[in-house]
Amino acid sequence: MDKDDGAMLTIGELSAELGLPTHILRYWETKFTELRPLQRSGNRRYYRPADVALAKRINELLNTRGFTIKGAQKELRSGAGQKAPVAEAKAAPQAPPPTASAPGNMAPLRAIRRRLAEALAAA
Repeated sequence: MDKDDGAMLTIGELSAELGLPTHILRYWETKFTELRPLQRSGNRRYYRPADVALAKRINELLNTRGFTIKGAQKELRSGAGQKAPVAEAKAAPQAPPPTASAPGNMAPLRAIRRRLAEALAAA
């Protein structure tokens, strides 16, 4: 059964939508103070649309863009975390400032990830 766009989601529904286990969402609640779903009896979590959007943004920062938890926290606090990914892609192409999360610094990690994926595929 599909819900309306403005409906609250349970932790199970949100985890299925993001493709993550529920314990990851509960962990994020401890690390990102902005992520505060409603908790009802029995500690059942209900994510409002704003919470869902924030969880999707956190997921993008951590799992797509390769940020660390601290890096994602800084990105969200700085307000840069509010930009839509499409808006970032349309910005004038410039070299990113040298930081720990710059794409050039991620190349060795991506190479390791690729080799691991190849090894798992061969197994």
